[in-house]
Amino acid sequence: MNKYTCSVCGYVYDPEEGDPDSGIESGTAFEDILDDWYCPVCGATKSDFELLEE
Repeated sequence: MNKYTCSVCGYVYDPEEGDPDSGIESGTAFEDILDDWYCPVCGATKSDFELLEE
């Protein structure tokens, strides 16, 4: 699964970790997160995230 980075603060969403504080379980692909989810660090919207090229 792909990782995505917040273009505002640099937070990286890793699907292997998820975002448990926001109710996103580990193993959840970024594409499967609801559109109203936001960055847990800076509050940016899901649309502010970009595919992380590794």
